[in-house]
Amino acid sequence: MSTPADLSTAADRHEQRVLAALIFAAATVALVSTLGIPVIPVIAADFGVPLDDAQWILTITLVVGAVATPVLGRLGDGARRARVLIAAQCTVVVGCVVSATAGSFEQMLIGRGLQGIGYATVPLAISVAREQLSEPLRRKGIAALSVTVAIGLGLGFPVTGALASVWNSGAAYWFGAIFSAAAVVTVRAAVPLGPRSAARMPIDGLGVVLLSGALAALLLGVTRAGRDGWGSGLVLGLLGAAAALLTLFALVELHERQPLVDLRLMSQRAVVGTNAAAMLMAVSMYIALSLVSRVAQTPASTGYGLGASAATAGLLLLPLSAGSFVSQPAALAAGSRLGLRVVLPAGAMIMGITQVALGLWHGSLWALAAAIALLGIGVGSTFALMPGIITASVPPERTGSAMSLHQVVRAVGGALGSALSVTILAGHTNAGAAFPSDAGYGVAFALSFALCAAAAAVALVAVPPAHGAGAGRVAATHPAGDPAIVEADAGEDRR
Repeated sequence: MSTPADLSTAADRHEQRVLAALIFAAATVALVSTLGIPVIPVIAADFGVPLDDAQWILTITLVVGAVATPVLGRLGDGARRARVLIAAQCTVVVGCVVSATAGSFEQMLIGRGLQGIGYATVPLAISVAREQLSEPLRRKGIAALSVTVAIGLGLGFPVTGALASVWNSGAAYWFGAIFSAAAVVTVRAAVPLGPRSAARMPIDGLGVVLLSGALAALLLGVTRAGRDGWGSGLVLGLLGAAAALLTLFALVELHERQPLVDLRLMSQRAVVGTNAAAMLMAVSMYIALSLVSRVAQTPASTGYGLGASAATAGLLLLPLSAGSFVSQPAALAAGSRLGLRVVLPAGAMIMGITQVALGLWHGSLWALAAAIALLGIGVGSTFALMPGIITASVPPERTGSAMSLHQVVRAVGGALGSALSVTILAGHTNAGAAFPSDAGYGVAFALSFALCAAAAAVALVAVPPAHGAGAGRVAATHPAGDPAIVEADAGEDRR
């Protein structure tokens, strides 16, 4: 006969298995990210496309992630979370297989778009942990899930870079397919599924169409500007269409009872300011990451390139994860003591200083690695604090919507940064030349610095005195300051 102690031990083992499976699933988000930046030059060579076109394997994933995250969050409300999590992981597997078997660049893009659905994994996984784990494992598990992505990025960049360098881009995506399939099997075996008959939440289909169309037009317009010029009819038409679609999207969302993105929260000064700063810093960060990987793999014959392999480029991005991981707890502690109005602008300026350093000294691998580590410190010191500001500025029942908006803003900023890096370098590439001039990198890093300086100014103005030490304490209640944690903590709000 089982004793209470035996039952307790069995329950503990079950929860440990659930947490391990969720951490495995969260690691696939990092893997999807690593299948982009370091392999862009390899993709360009494999399919014979220009580097600025190959950059879309990163951009399209971010665009799909920006739209898919709130949609899957809505579909996964309540008891259906585990099923939606598994479905998202299965889509990543399919996307990796499509990319691994790609016979054309168009097929590669389709696969990368499907992989972008995986960006919804972490919020879903944390929501499942919140439902199915008991204290104190729940709190520890949420913290572990939040750092899994940072650690996975550091490990994934060199691994996928090495696979693409030794074989081809297909090898990296086959690795992604196998890894993601293993995550599906693990989650299905360990995590209890909710009932199929759970109540369904309405999906704002018109909002999905308008947001997707607006982002596609905006990013296509920005990308084409490097080739055709900002005054060309095509570019102006695309940007005009993006503006019209975004305006219509805002009008629809403001009047929708169950909006895809709750724009009504932007009436709060701290919310709009924090999101504006987040977008500016996300743009800057993705410009920097794209440029570092690209300059590292540019042939030395250009006079400025380092001629590194994709594997070496992946290793260069490893310090980003290390710097971010180390700086997050320090930033949260500093926010509690000094106030977020001091720490957040300071973190933004650390990122800005990094851009200056990259612009002046990108002639050696060691210089790039050191700058990327500093960039990681700036990233960890800013994005870790933003959830605390937002959650302290909205009613508890609006926390989930507020953090969904924040995640969308960050994903859009990343996609825009990826597209801008292409535009700037394309504008500094002479007719018939395969590679841009070194001056293009200087202009891009200068723009990144300006974006960080603007983000620091916005943060200084947007964070009221009331969001000083108090907001720091709010942020500290969410391990590692990950937005997905706040989204999970607010899971009950949307039911």
